Amino acid sequence: MTARRWLVRGRVQGVGFRYFAQREAVALGVTGWVRNMDEGRVEVFGQGNPADLDALEGRLWQGPQWAEVREVEVSEAAIESSGTTFKIQLS
Repeated sequence: MTARRWLVRGRVQGVGFRYFAQREAVALGVTGWVRNMDEGRVEVFGQGNPADLDALEGRLWQGPQWAEVREVEVSEAAIESSGTTFKIQLS
């Protein structure tokens, strides 16, 4: 198991991006969380096998219908004990 953190920039707040990320992560079996950041980006933390995390990253680049993703910054992260789900956190 490995963990990654993504910072998604563009028109990603107010367009259902957090719900999209949650749905896609759950479908891939990735655990973690997603939240809006004060400056307008969306932060995503996921943990799972590397192939599933790669797939989630590709889906984050697509985003939901009304999003316009301009950048996805990725970094390795430490494993968290976030449970067995993927949650939407309040900002």
